Amino acid sequence: RPEVSIRPTEVCFPPAMDSQGPFLNQRALCSLLGAARLCQLAMGCAVVAMVTHSAGFSGSQGVFCMAAWCFCFGMTVVVFFLDTTRLYSCLPVSWENLTVTCAAFATLLFVTASVVYPLFFVQSDCPYAGCQVRNFRIAVTVCSILGALAYGAEVVLCRARPGQAVVGYMATVSGLLKVVQGFVACVIFGALANRSEYFRYVATIYCVVVYAFCFVLTVLVVAMTVCRRTKAVCCMSFQRFVVVCTLLEVLLYLSASVVWPVFCFDTKYGSPWRPSSCPQGRCPWDSKLVVAVFSFVNFGLYLADLIYSQRSRFVSP
Repeated sequence: RPEVSIRPTEVCFPPAMDSQGPFLNQRALCSLLGAARLCQLAMGCAVVAMVTHSAGFSGSQGVFCMAAWCFCFGMTVVVFFLDTTRLYSCLPVSWENLTVTCAAFATLLFVTASVVYPLFFVQSDCPYAGCQVRNFRIAVTVCSILGALAYGAEVVLCRARPGQAVVGYMATVSGLLKVVQGFVACVIFGALANRSEYFRYVATIYCVVVYAFCFVLTVLVVAMTVCRRTKAVCCMSFQRFVVVCTLLEVLLYLSASVVWPVFCFDTKYGSPWRPSSCPQGRCPWDSKLVVAVFSFVNFGLYLADLIYSQRSRFVSP
């Protein structure tokens, strides 16, 4: 039987990566997108270095900020390396959808850390360790804000323009809203886990089930898009499937946005005002308020998603 020899470069690399072509993706280096990612790397490295060197962090708030910065920095390193070397062609994913999803998620993490860190660690007066620590914390905040702007710039550069043929759902406004919805759901879950006492009533347990179910549906849509499973779902097109899921999520969040405040703040079941004896940071009333506020936020996001999904059209990769 005749033997067929296959060059290693023909296994998963595009033709431009063979021995006769350029080894690096010049577009990933010499473009606005490349400049945005280089800025992300610079700001992420600066933040992590200053926090570990002198700025410092403590408590659950500091751990969250440090984890967010480290995660985003590591994710950007991987994305930049794979894009520059074109090794992403070996991955069974839609690279455009994956990168814009990562950029949108990193933007939300950096924005949150840019608010939480100065709120808990930056003071007008110099702490006991001296003004040097305060100055480093101010510099960390500035670099974190610049990093958030850099990630936001990548989202803007990759976002679909009106009238443009879009390859990938995550580049549309509806796709980006999915990332925000998932992030807001994570905030809700964090508040639920922080002494929210949701288990006291069947109605509040129902709200938790709604939050979890909608979160799973959102993650499923994003995962299907990134993994190129957008041909057909349950005998319907992927776009119709997304619209059906979004409509269901709107109805469920509408019910939860009504039920949760009633069973948490009505005088029959709870208290409409914050108890004076409630400890700061460990008050169930505060967690209930956070869940109520972000329930309305996510309901608005799902409603906007439903409106935009009627007008967006994309080409399945």
